[in-house]
Parts: sequence; structure tokens; C-alpha cells
Amino acid sequence: MDNILFPILLLVVGAIVGFVISYVMNSMKVSSANKEAEKIINNAKKEIEKAKRDAAIEQKEEAHKQKMDLEKEIRERKAELKESENRLLQREANIDKRDEMYQKRETALDEREEKLSERTIEIQNEKSKVEDIKREQLELLEKISGFSKDKARELVMSQVRENMNKEIAEYIRERENEAKLEADKTAREYIVSSMQRYAADIASDQTVTVVDLPNEEMKGRIIGREGRNIRTIEAITGVDLIIDDTPEAVVLSSFDPLRREIARVTLDTLIKDGRIHPTRIEELYDKVCKDMKQKIIEFGQEATFELGLTKFDPELLETIGKLHFRTSYGQNVLQHSVEVSHLSGLLAAELGEDVVLAKRAGLLHDIGKAIDHEIEGSHVDIGVDIAKKHKEDPVVINAIASHHGDTAATSVISNIVAIADALSASRPGARNDSLENYIKRLSQLEETTNGMKGVEKTFAVQAGRELRVIVKPEDIDDLEAHKIAREIKEKIEATMKYPGTIKITVIRETRAQEEAK
Repeated sequence: MDNILFPILLLVVGAIVGFVISYVMNSMKVSSANKEAEKIINNAKKEIEKAKRDAAIEQKEEAHKQKMDLEKEIRERKAELKESENRLLQREANIDKRDEMYQKRETALDEREEKLSERTIEIQNEKSKVEDIKREQLELLEKISGFSKDKARELVMSQVRENMNKEIAEYIRERENEAKLEADKTAREYIVSSMQRYAADIASDQTVTVVDLPNEEMKGRIIGREGRNIRTIEAITGVDLIIDDTPEAVVLSSFDPLRREIARVTLDTLIKDGRIHPTRIEELYDKVCKDMKQKIIEFGQEATFELGLTKFDPELLETIGKLHFRTSYGQNVLQHSVEVSHLSGLLAAELGEDVVLAKRAGLLHDIGKAIDHEIEGSHVDIGVDIAKKHKEDPVVINAIASHHGDTAATSVISNIVAIADALSASRPGARNDSLENYIKRLSQLEETTNGMKGVEKTFAVQAGRELRVIVKPEDIDDLEAHKIAREIKEKIEATMKYPGTIKITVIRETRAQEEAK
């Protein structure tokens, strides 16, 4: 029994001791954890206190800084206000001085006005007395002379008018002579300088083109069986083929240079190819037409490149190139336009105008001739429409509209283009004209003086560049001769169209002859 109790007792004692030890250990851990937690709490409290102190210091520094900035701004504002106040005080003082000065001036003006009013009354009184004296003198003069006032005035005025007419005519003649001498001298210098600086070869286009043949047999092949080849060529090209006895040559005749050129290239290609029949002719004609369009654009590009002009619409370039195949009195229109452009640029440089704008206006002045055979209207109206369509400068549009005098010129460049156009057209050999038109123009020129008082004879000389009018010396005096010259000039400008200028010379001559026997 004792043996059993002892182990049980040991077991109970061990359990109690283990429980006590476990409790002590847990108590120690709890105590240690409490101390550690208290330590952490204390550290946290210290850090919080430190952060509070730092934040308080920063807030104080920031508040101090803001206070200093605010005080500085207040000081600056006070300085500005003080300065503004000083300026206002100075301005107020100036205004006071000016007001005082104006008051003194107003007082002086009032005094002067009173004196003027008194003087005006005195003058009116004196004037009424003078009028009374004048009226009495006029009545006395009328009694002495036997003329009334109106009759005397009419007599004096008629005499004055007669004298003044002569003096005015003499003065106008002198001023006109001086102005003409100076204007002619200056214009001659400008024009001669421009023509010397630009000189282009004159080449007149004809209405026929000769195509050389390798042999006489080629004529028969061109004609074809029963003439079908030549009929096809003439039908599709619109050009007449003249095959005569001229050895190894065929003549293409047409007033349209573009058609004639297309026909020439087509015929040359057919001759080189050797296959000449209607189908081949139509094929080659279509191909040449397509190639010719590109060639036309190249003509336009070459013209603008030669003139140094840029910014042209491709459609406008093609229209410019078409001028190469248009003629005016035998003169190639594209060459004429390029020449006018060069001359316009030179004249504009002499006069200090825009050279590029003058060149552009000169190049486009006859642009309407490129398509005037396709649509109705004069080449001037068509040219204006083309320029407006491509948004050209208003100066260029006016130059196109006014270069024949149909519209008033609104700029110096428009007048320059008209002068350059006349120079290019009137150069010897530049244009061909038929004898019939030439004689008709001379007759019309001589007939302009028909019915004019005092005109005895009229002669058109210098190929229509000068009109000499012989007047009767007993009916026309020197001053009336100048008047007749001006009237003839205005009549010619109103009724005739002509290139260049026409000089009117009125000749009044008195001859005394005796015969010694």
C-alpha cells in the first residue's frame, strides 16, 4: 500500500511544482511583455512630443516668413500709393495752373471780342458810306459816258474774254510744247533703253508648211488608191494637202498653226514608217495629238522659265503654250507675249514699278487668243475671264482689259503693258498686213479731216505713222491750228484702231511770190 501511495504522492507533488513553475514563467513573460509595451508606448509618446515640437517650430517659422513677406508687400504698396499720391498732387497743381491760364486767356479773348465787335460796327458804317459814294460815282459816270452799268460791264467782259482767250491759248501752247519736249525726251530714253537691253529676232509665221519627201513615188502613196489616204489626212487634221509639180515636196496649208503642226508631224511619221493607209493615219494622228499636248505644256514652261516667273497653274501653263500655235498678222503670239513681257519688265524697272508683276501682266496680256477660236467673245474679254478664273492679281487683270484701250487703265503697269504691246507689234517686219487693209487704213486716216473748217488737204505719210494736214492760212490762225490738231487726235483715237502712234502735223503757211522781169 505504501508502495502505491508514494508514486502517487510524487506525481501530485510534481504536478503542483510544474503548475507553480508554469505559472511563474507565464507571470514573468506577462511582466516582460508589459514592460516592453510600456517602453514602446513611452518611445511613441516621446516621438509624438518631438513631432509636435517640430511642427510647432515649422509653423512659427512659416508664420514669421509670411508675416515678413506681408510686411514687405505692405511697404511696397505704401511706397506706390505715396508715389501715386505725389503724382496726383503734381497733376492737380498743373491743372490749377492751366485753369488759371485759361481763365486769363478767356478774359483776354472777351476783351478782344468786344474790341472786334466795336471795330466791325465801325467797318460796317464805313462800308455803307463807301457804297453810297460808289453808287453816286456810278450814277455820275453813267450820266457822263452815256452807258448804263450793265452795258458797260458787258462791253468790258467781252473785251476781257477776247484777250483772255488769246492769252490762255498761248499759255496752253507753251506749256504743251514744254511738256511734250520733256515727256518725249524721257519716254524716248526709257523706250530706247528698254529696246537696246532687249532685242529679239523677228520671225513671221506663214500659213503653209513644206514637208520634204524622200522620193517622187511617196506622193502617190500619200494620195493612195482613189485618193483615200489624202482624203483621210485632210478630214482628220483639217489641213489642205497641196501636191503639185514641186519635186519631192508636199505643201500643208491651214490658217491654224496647231493643226498644221499636227499634220506635219503625222505626215513625217507616216513617211518614215512607210505604212500609209487610213487606219494607220488615224492611229498616228491620235498619238501625235497626245504628244502635242505635252509639247504645248513644255512651250509654256519654257516661256515662264525664260522670264523667271513662277506659280502658274498647270492648266494656265497649257493655255500659255497654245499661244505658240496662234498668230496675229503673221506674228507668233507666244513670241510676241514673251517680248512684251521682257519690255514691260525693263520699262517697269526704269519707272521703279514691280518688275515681276509687270512681266506677268505682259505675258498674259494676249492669253485670250489661245482659245478665242473655241468660244465666243473678243480675246480681251476671254483673257480677263481666264485671269479671274486663275485668281491673278487685279493689276494683271486690268492690264489685260486695258491694253487695247477698251477699258481705262488703273495702274502704271497697265500703261506699261499697252506701250510694250505697241512696241512689239509696230517694229518693222514684226507683223504682216495685206495691201488692201493697208490702203483702207490710209484712206480712213485721210478721211478723218473731211468737213473740218479751214482744212485744205490731208496726206497720210510714213506708212500711216504721220498725218499732215494743210490748212488755209486766211481762215486759220496759229492758235486755231493747235486746236485743229487736238480735235483730229481725239477723232482718230475715237474712230480708228491702229498699232503704235500717229503723229498729227498741222501746216499753216503763207507765201508771198513775185516774178522779176
